[in-house]
Amino acid sequence: EITFLTDGGDSVRNIAADMSPCAEHVLDWFHITMRLTVMGQYVKGLAHHNETEAAGVERTLKQIKGFLWNGNTHEALIRAYDLEDDLDEIETGYPSIKVFKKNAAEFHTYITRNAHTIPNYAERHRYGERVSTAFVESTVNTVVGKRFAKRQQMRWSKRGAHLMLQTRTRALDGTLRAKFEQWYP
Repeated sequence: EITFLTDGGDSVRNIAADMSPCAEHVLDWFHITMRLTVMGQYVKGLAHHNETEAAGVERTLKQIKGFLWNGNTHEALIRAYDLEDDLDEIETGYPSIKVFKKNAAEFHTYITRNAHTIPNYAERHRYGERVSTAFVESTVNTVVGKRFAKRQQMRWSKRGAHLMLQTRTRALDGTLRAKFEQWYP
C-alpha cells in the first residue's frame, strides 16, 4: 500500500498517479499550513490599520485550519469564500490588502482543486500515519541551499545532489542498510 503526499500541483500529482494509480494520494499538510501562515502574516499587517477587522479575519483563518485538519473541506471552503468576501468589504489603508485578497482567492482555488486529496489529518495523526513531509522539505532546502550557494567552496553537480538525495531517502525509509548489505555481503 502506497501513500503519496504531494504539494497539490497538477504535475506532481500526475507523476504520482502515473507511478501508482491505485495508491492513496494525500495533500501534504505542510503545504496547507504554509499558505495559511502567509495569510496570517498579512493579518498581522492589517491589524496595524484595522484591529477589529483583523481579529475577525484571524478567527476565520483559524476556523479554516481547524476544518481542514479534521477533513471537513465543505465547511473550510465555505469559510474560505467568506474570507474572500470579508476582505473585499474591508476599507483600509493597509498597502498589502490587494496582495492579501489575491492570496485568499488563490488559497480558495487551491483547496477546491485539492479537496479530494484532503483526508482527516487529525485521525491520520492519531493513528501514527504521516500528514506532512516538512522534515524532508527542510532537509532538502538546507542541503541544496548550502551546496549550491556561491560562497561555498565545494559546489555540487546536479548528479551529485541527486545521488545525495537518493541516499538520504534510503536512510529515512530504512532501506539504506539493506542496500549496503547487498553490495558488501
